[in-house]
Amino acid sequence: MLLIGAGAATDLAPFDPARVQIVQGFYPDHRALKARGYDMATEASGDFDGAVVFLPRARAEARARIAEAAARLAPGASLWIDGQKTDGIDAVMKEMRALAPVDEVQSRAHGKIFRVTLPQPGWLPEGWAAQDHLAAPGMVTRPGVFSADGPDPASQALAAALPEKLPTRIVDLGAGWGWLSAQILAHPGVELLHLVEADAAALDCARRNVTDPRARFHWADALDFRLPEPVNGVIMNPPFHEGRAADPRLGAGFIRAAAGLLTGAGRLWMVANRHLPYEQALRECFAEVAELGGDARFKILTASGARRGTAGRLQPKGPQPKGRKR
Repeated sequence: MLLIGAGAATDLAPFDPARVQIVQGFYPDHRALKARGYDMATEASGDFDGAVVFLPRARAEARARIAEAAARLAPGASLWIDGQKTDGIDAVMKEMRALAPVDEVQSRAHGKIFRVTLPQPGWLPEGWAAQDHLAAPGMVTRPGVFSADGPDPASQALAAALPEKLPTRIVDLGAGWGWLSAQILAHPGVELLHLVEADAAALDCARRNVTDPRARFHWADALDFRLPEPVNGVIMNPPFHEGRAADPRLGAGFIRAAAGLLTGAGRLWMVANRHLPYEQALRECFAEVAELGGDARFKILTASGARRGTAGRLQPKGPQPKGRKR
């Protein structure tokens, strides 16, 4: 059985770990499920006698997951689609009814699950499979990655506020598909840039978008990412949502992780939505904190003098089922 999009908080009790493959590209969920004995992948491989797709909220990503599952099934196989009303499950079921036999509809408190019996090949419309999107000159994205349509305005504001010369060794914490990293590498002084990203699809795009030999790529959880040696710069546009819920503790966790990566003389540059109260976390982790500028939407913050022993405290705990969003 193929499961696409199952997370650490998904109820997997009906499934035998020895008989399923789970496709999950969000590193914390991938790591947690692998530790529980599941066969994990970031892309499906092989053929299956059935599949379950857990819907994301983004419509293009939902269609891509359905197409990925269908490509691994024979005609007549069962494809189950599970989603919340807020994920658009009703709209997806309506689309499926127009394309293939749908039955076994089960309603839940906030969503539905239903079965699609696969017709002969070619039943899905062209364009449902994941395709490249040209998000910036020479840079591509894929469905479901953060800010897939183009550079995020907050990242653009941060890039514009950076000093001309940057430190030699830098981490882009939560690098996404690489737009901000490309701007960083255009500055003099940079000798090595680590791109750290939890979303495998976004990091794959970053590898294609940032071909500079000074770049290093890490599929990892920013909250506990470490390097053998500290760096002297961290630049980040941290997310502040767990799934759909705004949670400033996530950004505070990024701040603590940044402090753990920096030398004592190293510097952090970050952007945040104006309303987010990150100054306290910054003062806990750094000796010097200042606001460089911004506008009504964003503030650009910088900090230096990382305090030893702050990394790892007060980081968000528990499963992260839907991925982190800015």
